[in-house]
Amino acid sequence: MARARSEERRAEILRAALEVIAERGYRGASLSAVAERVGLTQQGLLHYFPTKDALLVAVLEERDQWDTGGAGRSSEAWRLDLLDPLVEYNAMRPGVVQTFSALLGESVTEEHPAREFFTHRYAQVRQGMAAALRGEYGERLPGGLTPEQAAPLVVAVMDGLQYQWLLDPGSVDMPAAFRDFLSLLQREPAP
Repeated sequence: MARARSEERRAEILRAALEVIAERGYRGASLSAVAERVGLTQQGLLHYFPTKDALLVAVLEERDQWDTGGAGRSSEAWRLDLLDPLVEYNAMRPGVVQTFSALLGESVTEEHPAREFFTHRYAQVRQGMAAALRGEYGERLPGGLTPEQAAPLVVAVMDGLQYQWLLDPGSVDMPAAFRDFLSLLQREPAP
């Protein structure tokens, strides 16, 4: 019973941290703000997450679990038929997308606590995406690219559309634009 309560409390803290980071950015988010939101002292929060960096990585890992239905970043998590629904789902939760995008942007700087997480995440996502593309198309996509060539493009389009949508949601229909991109992957090259 105590373990279940501890897990519930951890989940509550992660949700609160996600909200605080979405509102203030990683650098502006404080452990005390997260603790206050869940009715803990900062010392109480440190019982669950010993550092702000540990909390940040846990938030990012939790977000990946939500996106993949608990399958994590493994290659089984990526199926082409689930990408379009994932983009649709992301369009309904701008706060989560904003937090992810802000942290991703910040993580390209040296010494950022999420840099290692994102570097590892992208390596796994590209590998999983290549496996999904190979399962769908074999060794060559209709346009002639290998799955390894196309995988980083799929990921770049997904993330790039998120940035454009966050900046101007009225002008960028993220789900429709992603469907347009998927149709390009399925096209045979013109003779």
